[in-house]
Amino acid sequence: MNILIIYAHPNHQSFNGAILQQVKTHLNPKHQVQILDLYAEKFDPLLRFDEDQLRRDLDKDPEMEKYRQLISWADHLIWIFPIWWGGMPAILKGFIDRVFASGFAYSYKGMGMQGHLKGKTAWIISTHNTPGFFTGFLQDYGRVLKNQVLGMCGIKPCQLTSLAYLRGTSYEKRQKMLAIIGQQAQKI
Repeated sequence: MNILIIYAHPNHQSFNGAILQQVKTHLNPKHQVQILDLYAEKFDPLLRFDEDQLRRDLDKDPEMEKYRQLISWADHLIWIFPIWWGGMPAILKGFIDRVFASGFAYSYKGMGMQGHLKGKTAWIISTHNTPGFFTGFLQDYGRVLKNQVLGMCGIKPCQLTSLAYLRGTSYEKRQKMLAIIGQQAQKI
């Protein structure tokens, strides 16, 4: 299986960096794995279109070709990112805006959308500092990515792992979280 890990955190010494290491370490070595580290890549998240660069032509943007090729290559996408200020990092939102463009990831069909990325699966791993009992009242951007982006583009099934209240968890609890991530990675 071809697996693309999309990592969106600027600090590899962070808990998100530890998650990335767990996933890489525990994936079956028979898989072909590529890592797209958006910060290391210095990905430009700014979406630009005007009278010369039309929105309807975003799927042909030559700057995004290598990313479209990576998405096309992958059978399984693993997303690792924090939730900051109630949303995903801007660099990840910009990646979605620029790469998952109409014509590539989906097209409009009647009153709905037709996903072009069918046959792919995904696993979203998000972290945040909100206590678990509050998360039911807030927008969950892991769920938004799952349902309103990946699902509409045809990527199903999609597993979501949301790790809550990191700032309030002990070292031991974080180690247990990482062990669970490792176990889930082994099942892919």
